[in-house]
Amino acid sequence: MTLETETSGNKGDKDEIYQTEMSWYKNVYQGDKVPQLTFRAVIMGMLLGGFMSLSNLYVGLKTGWGLGVAITACILSYTIYKTLMTAFPKLFKTEMSILENNCMQSTASSAGYSTGGTMVSAIAAYLIITGHHIPWMTLALWTFFLATLGVFLAIPMKRQMINREQLKFPSGIAAAETLKSLHSKGGEAVVKARALGFGGLFGAAIAWFRDGGKPFSIPGMLQFPGTINGIPFAKWTMSFEMSAIMIAAGAIMGWKISWSLLLGSTINYAFLAPKMVELGAIDASKIGYRAIVSWSTWGGAAIMVTSGLLTFLLQWSVIKRSIVNFFNGLSVSSESSESKNQSNSDPLKKIEVPSLWFITGTTLSGIGCMALLYFAFNTSFIMGVIAVLMTFFLALVACRATGESDITPIGAMGKITQLAFGVLAPSNIVTNLMTASVTSGAAASSADLLTDLKSGYLLGANPRKQFLAQLCGVFAGVLVVVPAFYLLVPDASVLGTDKWPAPAAQVWAAVARLLAQGLQALHPTAQLAILIGGIVGIVLTLIERNAPEKMRPFIPSSMGIGLAMVIPFFNSLSMFIGATIALVLTKKAPAVAERFIIPVSSGIIAGESILGIIVALLSATGVL
Repeated sequence: MTLETETSGNKGDKDEIYQTEMSWYKNVYQGDKVPQLTFRAVIMGMLLGGFMSLSNLYVGLKTGWGLGVAITACILSYTIYKTLMTAFPKLFKTEMSILENNCMQSTASSAGYSTGGTMVSAIAAYLIITGHHIPWMTLALWTFFLATLGVFLAIPMKRQMINREQLKFPSGIAAAETLKSLHSKGGEAVVKARALGFGGLFGAAIAWFRDGGKPFSIPGMLQFPGTINGIPFAKWTMSFEMSAIMIAAGAIMGWKISWSLLLGSTINYAFLAPKMVELGAIDASKIGYRAIVSWSTWGGAAIMVTSGLLTFLLQWSVIKRSIVNFFNGLSVSSESSESKNQSNSDPLKKIEVPSLWFITGTTLSGIGCMALLYFAFNTSFIMGVIAVLMTFFLALVACRATGESDITPIGAMGKITQLAFGVLAPSNIVTNLMTASVTSGAAASSADLLTDLKSGYLLGANPRKQFLAQLCGVFAGVLVVVPAFYLLVPDASVLGTDKWPAPAAQVWAAVARLLAQGLQALHPTAQLAILIGGIVGIVLTLIERNAPEKMRPFIPSSMGIGLAMVIPFFNSLSMFIGATIALVLTKKAPAVAERFIIPVSSGIIAGESILGIIVALLSATGVL
């Protein structure tokens, strides 16, 4: 009786799934009628993605954050191609279709986001700990295999999470809506393109005058008058950075995370750090960002790790659904077809990425990761297998979290792997870092692809073609971001400075050292900071989770508080200013805010970071 009921229920579910997918195929799908995976879309996407990978590398080394680039890529790709059509009408005769533009942004997003995350976290941490760079070819292969592993892992997740469960993936929805507005009739597209362009010019001008210094220069910092314990504010990093990029980032990140950053920074740099100088935990003769963060990283890392792990554990239902539904995703196409009619073929089989690609791609990229772990980083084969298997399951959870909340917890995924290998391979710092790099790198790549595929799903794109575009973007990102990393970070001495704080790398390195050396190697106050920070991370997470919805904006973000302890005060101040501007504009002129905050902020970030990279590269090569 029970068996019959279950069978009947399953059959009904399969019929409903089939009807949902066929409704999309008949009413939304445009992939066979509208140009999509064209040569011009892929090439322009690769070129644009190369520049955007530089932008994210720049921002990541500054703040430790990876900014999603899907919406920026949409607006930039549309704007660039429109400009080329105007400037070279004989070469660029026809407009790109909306699906070509989506294909271009998918390629650019892959190059800009999937390849640079590991550079500013595990790879930079490896440089901090070992004091030397990973060889160029090894790093290029490592970055490539991590990104492709994530891309291939996303294949079965797409049909399960997007087609069947209809998870939101908010950034994917926003990117699709942006493309629709850009390709709609009227002036909305022109307005957004101009807003992004003006923002880009403003950001580029700041970077040029500040870093290039021609024809005149502006200071990098504005110093605040005053002292703490007789030491100028500037030594405590309490200054204003002459940069708009963090202000723009704050406008995008939102009010809660930004005020939490300012709160955490004020506590750390105005109160805790001076007290630690008095107690001898921080060397007063070397006071500055690096000296302060060498102590404060422990408390900040503890807050982020415990809050991330607790959030992960509290999502036990998400973990269960992710794993169980993944295997359903592998066979969903055949199940849906059979439930309708055994003799009818499933039309979605022709456009969805085949399971064979998933099996082949994950096998080859997984073997590539394990081979590099073994030969380049002296990690045992068994540990490599465990790392890839952990990546498989943790990437599922990371992608589901992205689909439900638009937040990809790659930091938490990395910390889980670090803690696991702290038990499995104690005292092996390199193994700890590089195995965790597999998890975080692949999770980021998977979540990025699914976000792009959500946009394509809403626009009626062919998912197989979009997958190929994403794969092309990986090649472009690797070719650009790896040599750029060597040029921007010539040695370990530049990391942890005002120029490149590299907070994510500081946290990764701190956790790896802690797991390898034990707490006894730390100053007693740092040990206490770990304990208190761990408690704070847990308490804030539980309070926020159980507080009424209307009270949550007033509860500090544990991630914001923890991050504030590993980045300079001036970064937190700038992001707070940006979030305040966005908040006031949203309250006073909501229509203007909705129309301009994202494109202007995206333009400022792209303009200043890209020109900042160009100036840095010109300086490094002696041209400037």
